[in-house]
Amino acid sequence: MDLAAVMDLVREAVGVAIKLASPLLILSMIVGVVVAIFQAVTQIHEQSINFMLKLVVVVTVLLIGGGWMMETLQDYTYQVFALIATY
Repeated sequence: MDLAAVMDLVREAVGVAIKLASPLLILSMIVGVVVAIFQAVTQIHEQSINFMLKLVVVVTVLLIGGGWMMETLQDYTYQVFALIATY
């Protein structure tokens, strides 16, 4: 395996990681900002509200997009094993 193939493999791995993590991170960040604004306006500073809402959002995203995430990860894994088999 030459350096170019390894670099392509690492680039694809980073791309897959970003593609899989971005929906969870972006939605939990949005929920965090909305809850922070709500808590600042109402002066209710309870940390469990923020945690529970983020947990609900992350679980919902995993239930809705989990199949797509698993497919993406499987496709990448098949590509890696196919590349290993050629060397």
